[in-house]
Parts: sequence; C-alpha cells; structure tokens
Amino acid sequence: MKLTRTFRRLAVASAVALTLGGVAQAEEVTIGFTGPLSGGAALYGENTVEGLRMAATEINEAGGFDVDGENYTIKIEALDDKYSPSQAAVNGKRLVQQYKAPIIFTPHSGGTFALQAFNERDGFLVMSYTSVPAVTAKGNKLTVKIPPNFTDYLVPFAKITMDRFGKNMAVANATHDYAKYWTKEFVPVWRKMGGEVVATNPMDYNKSADYYTGVSKVLAEKPDVMFVGGASEPTGLVVRQARELGFKGGFVIMDQAKIDEVAKVSGGLESLEGSVGVVPLADYNTPGAERFVKLWTEKHDGVATSETAYHYFAMYLLMHAMQEAGSVDDPAAIRAAIPEALKDVDPKHNPYDVTAITDDGNLGAEPQIAEVKDGKVVIRETRDYKE
Repeated sequence: MKLTRTFRRLAVASAVALTLGGVAQAEEVTIGFTGPLSGGAALYGENTVEGLRMAATEINEAGGFDVDGENYTIKIEALDDKYSPSQAAVNGKRLVQQYKAPIIFTPHSGGTFALQAFNERDGFLVMSYTSVPAVTAKGNKLTVKIPPNFTDYLVPFAKITMDRFGKNMAVANATHDYAKYWTKEFVPVWRKMGGEVVATNPMDYNKSADYYTGVSKVLAEKPDVMFVGGASEPTGLVVRQARELGFKGGFVIMDQAKIDEVAKVSGGLESLEGSVGVVPLADYNTPGAERFVKLWTEKHDGVATSETAYHYFAMYLLMHAMQEAGSVDDPAAIRAAIPEALKDVDPKHNPYDVTAITDDGNLGAEPQIAEVKDGKVVIRETRDYKE
C-alpha cells in the first residue's frame, strides 16, 4: 500500500528540549544508513557512516538548520547489513517503517539495487556510495549516486600498468557484487588493449584473513600485473602476501580500496610500487580536502578517506537541499532541489569540489588517478588516457 506523506514524514520525535530560559523546540530528522559494520569490510562501512556523523555533529552543534520556519537537528541511524544485499533490504524496510527515515545511505552496489526494488514505492531517497554506472542508468528517480563512475578508470589503469610491467594479468580481487562489476568491465578493456588474463581466482575478502593459497595459485601463472581490490584492509593483506611470495609486478587496485589505507597493511607505499588506484584524499590540494584531512586527524586514528569525505559533503548537500525544497519529508522535492543546493554548499564542506549532478542522479568530481612511483603517489589525469 502506498505510503502517505504523513507516514513518510520524518520521525521525529518532536524533540522538545527544556532549558532554564524557557522551551526550545527542535524536530529531529532521521537519516538512515545500511552498510557493513562488521566483518572484513567493517572499516569501510565505519568510514562511510563516520562522514555522515561528522557533518551531523557540526550541523547540530551550530544550532541545527531551518526549513520553512522550523528548526531541525539530524540523527544518523546506522544498521549493519554485513555487506549482504538481502540484509540491506531488511534494514531499509526497518529504517522507513520504524525510524521513518526519508533518506537512506548505502555504500555498496548490492545494497543500492536491493533498496531500489522498493524505494520509489515506499517513498525514500537512496544516497548510493558506489561507482557502478547501472545505479543511475536504471532510471530510478529517487536515487543519487555520490562518487564518479568506476568505468572512467578502466583505460588509464590498464594503460599505465601494461606499459610499465607487461600484458599478462591475474585477477585476484574480491567476490562481492561490486568486484564482479569491476571484473566484468575491466577484463574486456585489458584484452582489447592487447593484454591477456593468465589466471582468475577471486577470493572472499570479507571472511578470510589468509590469502596465501589463492595468491599462490595466480602467481603460479607468472602474471606481470595483479588486479586486486575490495575493502582496503583485506586488499592490503593480498598485496602483502603477494610480495612475500615474490611478486615484483604492478597492482591494479579497484577504487573501493584506498592506497593509503592499503599501504598501512601491505607494508608501506614501497610495497605498492607500480600500483594504480584512486588518489588518496591527503594528496588532493583543494581547500575542502586540506581542511577535512586536518579535521579528521584531530579526532581520529588512521587516514582520512574519500568515502568519509564524500559522505561528509553529501550530508551538508542534503541539508541545503531540504532548505531549498522547503521540506524534510518529501524525498522527490529534496532530490529535485539538489542542483540548486549544490550552489549553497560552502567549499570547506566540499572536499572534491562537486558542482553538478546529472539528470539521472550522478554526482561526482572529475576523477584522478594515483600511480605509486619511486615510493611516492603521482597524480595522473584521466583525460590523458582516452581511448
């Protein structure tokens, strides 16, 4: 049964705060999140939701935000789906029905597709952190895709590693849906450019911590390049074990894994010599990126990652979109207001200088590429590697 506007209305606990000086009224907007908060991808999931929490905390501490004459604060309700699309769907139902969330974030393609099966019917906006192009190609009118398409990286990644190391590649990436999309798109590009796939052995990065058997299997075919990637920590283990087994070639690293996080596990940037991946946030020179890295390091251990920064930006973007829409409970109006709301986001809250959204809901800055050369990250432009 179609949900009414009243049912979609944020839940909001009509938080009425009593103060010594009188009564201050604020309604609480619940923003939902479903993602991996346990298992091998737990760090990835925590990084994504922490970006939302950081922005929500700043907004709330500044007194919240006004929409159509009413004041609101933000509550992040995060549920663990263990990277399972079916659990993401269960979580989505719960976030809408129990918590009345009009907006749900998810940081994986499987979760996105699961939510898209009913989000237009049930009336909530999906904020998808995945670079799979099909997310927006499906024509779902209540979906926003946050990062750039991963297909922008395929030709540059192939050319850089093939020119430097050779044409024989082994596939040793993860087994989840996103890794399957990457493999399906990347292998034909590699072959089209004259390369060969000499071994294929995807591994479950979410359950295992010992990849020696799988890595040994692909290294037996003597590849020049290994195609790896999933969450950063298990990707780092795969790289480290490949080096320990004597692999001297390059790595193509899927954009889900972050080079600086991978390096912490694999043995430093030296262990990633010859790798290509997405540019670490710390190597971006925008004012927003520099500020965010500083903000992160003041309060957190580990490195500031793109997924955290993008979610931080996305939360501010939604706040401005609600203001532009004049509503906190109409997902269609909030989605329609995003193009105008982008103009309102302060550059300090926009680490990647995102300034536009496509008609089908694709956000994302112009992607850049990181190559590890002589133990340092060198930035390459995707436009220099067009087919």
